[in-house]
Amino acid sequence: MIIISILSLLLSNAVNLRRDVSILYNRIAILILLYCIVHDYTSLTVVTKGIGLHGGLLLINNLTQIFHIFVFIVTIFILTLTSFYPRKVWVSEYSSIKDLEPVDPLFNKFIYYNTKIINKMGEHLKIIEYPLILLFIVRPGAIFLMSSNDLITIFLSIELQSYGLYILSTVYRNSELSTTGGLIYFLLGGLSSCFILLGTALLYAKSGRTSLESLYIITSISDIHSSTNDLWYSPNYISLSLVIFTVGFLFKISAAPFHFWSPDVYDAIPTIVTTFVALIAKISILILLLQLVYYTNADITMNNWTFILLISSLFTLVIGTVVGLTQFRIKRLFAYSTISQIGFMLLALSISSIESTQAPIFYLTQYIIINLNAFIILLAITYSLYFYTNYNKEHKDLLDKTNSPIQLITQLKGYFFINPVLALNLTITIFSFSQIPPLLVCFCKQIVLSASLNQNLYFITLIAILTNFIERIYYLTIIKKIFFNKSDYKINTLLCNFKLKINIYNNNNSINSVEYNYKNIFLSIPISFIISILTLTILFFLFINKKWLIMITIFVQLIFNS
Repeated sequence: MIIISILSLLLSNAVNLRRDVSILYNRIAILILLYCIVHDYTSLTVVTKGIGLHGGLLLINNLTQIFHIFVFIVTIFILTLTSFYPRKVWVSEYSSIKDLEPVDPLFNKFIYYNTKIINKMGEHLKIIEYPLILLFIVRPGAIFLMSSNDLITIFLSIELQSYGLYILSTVYRNSELSTTGGLIYFLLGGLSSCFILLGTALLYAKSGRTSLESLYIITSISDIHSSTNDLWYSPNYISLSLVIFTVGFLFKISAAPFHFWSPDVYDAIPTIVTTFVALIAKISILILLLQLVYYTNADITMNNWTFILLISSLFTLVIGTVVGLTQFRIKRLFAYSTISQIGFMLLALSISSIESTQAPIFYLTQYIIINLNAFIILLAITYSLYFYTNYNKEHKDLLDKTNSPIQLITQLKGYFFINPVLALNLTITIFSFSQIPPLLVCFCKQIVLSASLNQNLYFITLIAILTNFIERIYYLTIIKKIFFNKSDYKINTLLCNFKLKINIYNNNNSINSVEYNYKNIFLSIPISFIISILTLTILFFLFINKKWLIMITIFVQLIFNS
């Protein structure tokens, strides 16, 4: 089904000359992903302990299927940004069904000829290849990577995913910054692939097998016969090979000290692309590492390969927090915030226990929800500033403002007085970032720190607690600017007394011609709906946190018993 869908979209792109129909292709891609969700959901009861496919190259189990569904849902939310126009005209007496006078109000059609209001000519709505690239990244890349059971499949999946992300980063051909960011991503991504390939080659050279099942058996034998020398391989050799193999993935998820590419790339590429690049790649890689850590029975010792996860976690926590304090560009700040959160997930991954396995699953889920909401709100803020002007010279001199209008933290000054509802949604999201109890992240970090204390990792636990407090400084700085600073935005004087007209049609007959002004322009329903859903998901945890924790615990027990 997914192959036919991709081929159909390719054929449609090839024979179609109209770029403005790309919005329809995005909606088709959403329908495809909805079918994938239904397919995986219906097969959850069939797959219990796991099913091997294609001669053992892929392994499908409950863990991978649930995260398949999660990836599909996240992709649908991201595709919604390019599947509907960002703004709408709302005239209360003609927009509410109960207030419309005609007998058949559902058949009314509103026509207004100002395409700038709905941003019909926005570049993100004219890229016809965009949904095709996203489907290519998600299905052959991310989904196969989470289900991989062979070193060859892992390498092919990560490269398919990475190639799609490189293309997506440079899909805005007229943007010099986007091209630069995509090139940086491509060069350093190629370097990280070399580490993955080298680790794969070393593992194959010693064992003669590429199946992960063989690797799991070898590591189990190593644990049993660690005191003897009658093995044809050295356990230290396997650990060294896995360390090199893991370094490549640490590059991909921007974990320190391999993080240096992500702030530059996140800041250079358009915000809509940043939303996808920052989320999808991390889900698939972290789920793969979770399975690799668990099935190799990896304990934290100097001679074990998971020790590199612990060291990387320490560097990631410190760098992501300290360097984030100096940032004044908001997407770079989000990048360092991501790096800091990756540090907590790596700390949880480096410990192999039920509690520590529960922590990265829980943390990864909330990390994706909160970051997705933050980026969508950032885009919604740009759409809501349609009838405002900014006389700040620093803001006027920004590059690539068409694709990334909000680039500086100072651009959010006084936004509460412009759009209180959207400002409150952003505040709730930022409070979740800064671990204000009893919001979502606070419980996740509590689980991670508890697991690390149980493993006697007192030093790194202390560092994690200190960085957690320091990290709140730059989050609360954003809150301060939103609520307590004076805004640089002024309403465009040309729009204050400017009246526009809207024609209302019913059964192809003109009913009325209504005047409206800038106060009747709002965010479109799909974007508002997504922000509401994500924010309520964060808030509902206050009331159903026990059920969430029990659900995650049961889920992890199923993994350990499979």
